[in-house]
Amino acid sequence: MKALNPLVISGREVLPLVEGGKGISVSNGESSGAWAASGGVGTFSGVNADSFDENGKELPQIYYGTTRRERQHELVNYAIRGGISQARIAHDISGGQGRMHVNILWEMGAAEEIVEGILSGAKGLIHGVTCGAGMPYKIAEICAKHDVHYYPIVSSARAFRALWKRAYHKFRDNLGGVVYEDPWLAGGHNGLSNSEDPEVPQAPLPRVRELRATMREFGLETPPIFMAGGVWALNEWEDWIENPELGPIAFQFGTRPLLTKESPISDAWKRRLLTLQPGDVFLNRFSPTGFYSSAVSNPFLADLRGRSERQIAYTSEPVGDHAAPLPVGARGRLVYVTAHDREAALGWIAAGFTDALRTPDSTLVFVTPESAETIRHDQVSCMGCLSACMFSNWSQNEEGTTGKKADPRSFCIQKTLQNISHSDEVDNNLMFAGHNAYRFGSDPFYSNGFIPTVRELVDRLLTGY
Repeated sequence: MKALNPLVISGREVLPLVEGGKGISVSNGESSGAWAASGGVGTFSGVNADSFDENGKELPQIYYGTTRRERQHELVNYAIRGGISQARIAHDISGGQGRMHVNILWEMGAAEEIVEGILSGAKGLIHGVTCGAGMPYKIAEICAKHDVHYYPIVSSARAFRALWKRAYHKFRDNLGGVVYEDPWLAGGHNGLSNSEDPEVPQAPLPRVRELRATMREFGLETPPIFMAGGVWALNEWEDWIENPELGPIAFQFGTRPLLTKESPISDAWKRRLLTLQPGDVFLNRFSPTGFYSSAVSNPFLADLRGRSERQIAYTSEPVGDHAAPLPVGARGRLVYVTAHDREAALGWIAAGFTDALRTPDSTLVFVTPESAETIRHDQVSCMGCLSACMFSNWSQNEEGTTGKKADPRSFCIQKTLQNISHSDEVDNNLMFAGHNAYRFGSDPFYSNGFIPTVRELVDRLLTGY
């Protein structure tokens, strides 16, 4: 394999190996500090990271506010405190080696306030900010203010062009690089646009070639592109290394760092990764962000699929084919559906899915009473973790709402990601993963259940495997 030469990233020459940031305590100070100590770029999550009291005891994120806005204020305080805590841990573990980045989800609630708070409180400990999920126009200005580098996460040259022309050209010197995240292969939230078919993946090479060509239009020859999503072994990307068409390239690994000794995920999660088969990671659109996302197919996702499958359109008055009356709710209020859908609904009700919940699209989904109670409880308990949430209809605008009905086909993402990152319950929570996660079970490096340290993983990656 070609030699992997160091690159200057965030002001220092390092290995072009980047740990991908994974939200809510999955990439933390321990994992990212170890990655930086190995000579690469560590990335901890700034999305509601764990924080600690003065005695080093982890603080549970409990919300006492009676309104969503009050609870969001509490969430912001937790997030800033947690981000600063993880930056300090990462800095101590890295021993001044490598570089340290923080990953920010731009569509999280109060993203600007949180990143400002983390960078202010961890001054000198963080060298770069990676930011995606949306169009983070203001991240360049914020990073320039704090004298750190910014790394927008994009899935197309068109997205970067829009960001550059609207905002980034004013902050050229702080652009550290661009993260190209493959929208078909990456884990977590994906940047598929409405013009792209989720069922028809496109090869990353021509898309990254187009991204570099766009960057060159703006005189951006030297900022590296981080290839993210679908990267498992470097020998499969040898034609990208020192490729003059692509310019400087670094490789970002999101899924493989999950299975390391320093990874904070539970042993149950790590064991589950070793059993995955091809196709077990499912690209879906259940996220309350409205984005596509990739996660392990498990009972949690099966329940969400079931909700959408047990779905029929309705009208409040008889209209056309919607003439068959169907009583719903505790008071048996009539809605009107097609004869075929009425038959399906009665079958679901007979099977125990007796509660019909209205969606913003004038449809009904049928769930069990227990599921309906959980959905309503989670919607009422919303703490504003997103700038706008389909599931709860929260928005951080002046009205505090999206103006639409809460969508029971989605879920409380804060709840499930906190649950899976702080417990052994992996079947009934959202388990984000990239589409190559099945390779843990077939890669000889992990034979007999071997779990490497971060340094052992980085050494392995440098061999090309």
